[in-house]
Amino acid sequence: MKLVDEAEITVTAGRGGNGCIGFRREKFIPLGGPDGGDGGNGGSVWLQADENLNTLVDFRHETRFHAQRGENGMGRQMYGKGGEDLVVTVPVGTVVINVGTDETIGDLTAHGQRLLVAQGGRGGLGNMHFKSSVNRAPRKATPGEEGEERLLRLELKLLADVGLLGFPNAGKSTLIRAVSAATPKVADYPFTTLYPNLGVVSTEPHRSFVVADIPGLIEGAADGAGLGALFLRHIQRTRLLLHLTEIQPLDGSDPVDQVRAIERELGKFDAGLLDKPRWLLINKADLMPADDAQAEARRIVEALGWQAPWFLISGLAHEGTRDVMRRVQAEIDEQARLAAEAADAEGV
Repeated sequence: MKLVDEAEITVTAGRGGNGCIGFRREKFIPLGGPDGGDGGNGGSVWLQADENLNTLVDFRHETRFHAQRGENGMGRQMYGKGGEDLVVTVPVGTVVINVGTDETIGDLTAHGQRLLVAQGGRGGLGNMHFKSSVNRAPRKATPGEEGEERLLRLELKLLADVGLLGFPNAGKSTLIRAVSAATPKVADYPFTTLYPNLGVVSTEPHRSFVVADIPGLIEGAADGAGLGALFLRHIQRTRLLLHLTEIQPLDGSDPVDQVRAIERELGKFDAGLLDKPRWLLINKADLMPADDAQAEARRIVEALGWQAPWFLISGLAHEGTRDVMRRVQAEIDEQARLAAEAADAEGV
């Protein structure tokens, strides 16, 4: 299954029903007068976030959505029935953009959250509204208004606490398999991961966080090269980035150069990503003797001038992974505490 994290859809709200031209015609009531009723309002189109969805793939095949039209007004001052609203479900984390204006209409970040994306047209007025002392028998009614129509771009940003970064084959999928119940495909060729995987890491009872495995990045990713460019947006919501690099890349390249390359792509895509907390995980330590691995890890860290936390691990052998996850849990808890304190301060 290939994750589709961007789609364009056209939403059309229902047109309002037309007003009615009618006159009361009953025995013994010769001057009944106008009694044409109003048309019903057209239905609106809403988007609703659903935590049971995790892809926009359904919008590949169905791209147009129409709400119900309002019924026309009728005689005897009867109003037309309003059109039913149309509710379209999308994954939690969907950003909705008006293609015509490039304006962000809304961001659906919670299960059940709704967003009005196309307002239904108002029903027309019946002729009963136009009677007056000088016009006792108006033959005038107004048509219903057209409902709004919009071309929308939907972008899915996964809601994860931690994002995994790195070149293809850095071991991101192996790590997420080691620390969570997620089972992404693992193989010894680049670009094994074709779509983001989410895993829940439980560090102890009632304490857990969500980690996202993003397809590998390469140089030029921010400009559209490779697969990772399609998914860089997913790490914009994360609280912490774990930057994986191989201690001894198979292609003979220097891990320092790989880390710098990823940093350049992050900055080109969104400079704010470089301000996020980012820890370095030097992976595949099991490929070298322990002393050599430690020495190589220190060389990488010193060459980078790395100031944030760093760890030497082996995702395949599960070496050091639990310690890293416990440190990550503590960092996320601390960020949540500081955010709550800031929110309380603003509310004072």
